[in-house]
Amino acid sequence: MCNIRELAEVSARLDVAVYTNIDDIHSPADLYDKYEMTAISILDSNEYRFSDGSLEIFLKRYLELKAEQLLGQQP
Repeated sequence: MCNIRELAEVSARLDVAVYTNIDDIHSPADLYDKYEMTAISILDSNEYRFSDGSLEIFLKRYLELKAEQLLGQQP
């Protein structure tokens, strides 16, 4: 199981990765797509090891929140 500190680290890493290179972002939909692609990269990297699937659940919920903020809807 993961703790809040680890999840905060994941969300911070996700935000930094998204905003590091935003030159190709032209719309809220582009920004959401970048969040989604970056979240998938984090999952694929195996850098964070959560055996109970909590990282995947956290990222899914995080993306749902971003979709609501950026697009005004659930993805």
